[in-house]
Amino acid sequence: MSTMELKNVNKIYPNGYHAVHDFNLTIEQGEFIVFVGPSGCGKSTTLRMIAGLEDISSGDFNINGKRANELGPREREVAMVFQSYALYPNMTVFDNIGFGLSLQGVDDDVIEERVNKTAKILGLTDYLDRFPRALSGGQRQRVAIGRSIIRKVGIFLMDEPLSNLDAKQRVTMRAEIAQIHREAGATTIYVTHDQTEAMTLADRIVVMKDGYVQQVGTPKELYFDPVNVFVAGFIGEPPMNFVRGEVKGGKFALGDNVLDLAPVLGGKLAQYEGKRIVFGFRPESIELGEQAESYHISSTVELTEMLGDNTNVYIVTGTERAILKVDPHDTPALDSKLTFSIPHKSVYLFDDATEMVIK
Repeated sequence: MSTMELKNVNKIYPNGYHAVHDFNLTIEQGEFIVFVGPSGCGKSTTLRMIAGLEDISSGDFNINGKRANELGPREREVAMVFQSYALYPNMTVFDNIGFGLSLQGVDDDVIEERVNKTAKILGLTDYLDRFPRALSGGQRQRVAIGRSIIRKVGIFLMDEPLSNLDAKQRVTMRAEIAQIHREAGATTIYVTHDQTEAMTLADRIVVMKDGYVQQVGTPKELYFDPVNVFVAGFIGEPPMNFVRGEVKGGKFALGDNVLDLAPVLGGKLAQYEGKRIVFGFRPESIELGEQAESYHISSTVELTEMLGDNTNVYIVTGTERAILKVDPHDTPALDSKLTFSIPHKSVYLFDDATEMVIK
């Protein structure tokens, strides 16, 4: 297992494009770290710098306390799984998994032992004689993962490994990757744009936007304590509802409803008088009807989506729209009037100018 540290790491391309800005992170032995963010945010570029596939423009990258900026990929002892499976089509599953060991000159009997052990972990024992074209997408991805973990390196790097799979396969493979990580015990860095993958797999998540780290924390920390509007809106499905407006007389207008902010802002109420804020609440935090210690919101139902375990309800109040998540048995009728409550403790307020959370 390995520890890693990135200190003020930057990536600037020859054309002047600054892809990653002052990236700082310490990764402990055996941690499962997920880089998450929209396309173009710098997460894959950061992973490639860790792998040694991209040069670091400035800053320091250390592995086990030693500077690794100038080391090549092989010297860093990392194994990488890409979005494309990159399997050799003319080789069997057995040969694909054991190919790296063959290049290292490992004895055939050792290769056979380790390939069989890896195949057992991945559920590929019955497919060792098959060629990649005879496998499903999920099976091919397991072969690609097997080719990495058989090398017994201290660092696994995974760049959107599940993006080519369908929704059902992704759920299955997420569980398998988590199990493989527990059994291998290696330090793992995983890149995805899917916040569900991040929340279900990570020990800690690094949220990125436009090359900057927005927040680093556990899934629970990011969900319950987002530092800004971007993180609050990126983590959670459906995303957090946001309403922007001005504080007037200690009140805030959410559509046709006037809310007294004193229970939420407390002693900071006067500080934000006359200023614009962002009022946020999660779709799943609401309760139907008028509940105690809550804001009561009157609205009209525009659309419902029955998803089995819950129903997404799209509502409008004045010119504002929001999504609510309710029990499917409580699904309201279209165009009906709906009153719901937002508990004071479930409200998030952000400064409209900086988009940072108001504590």
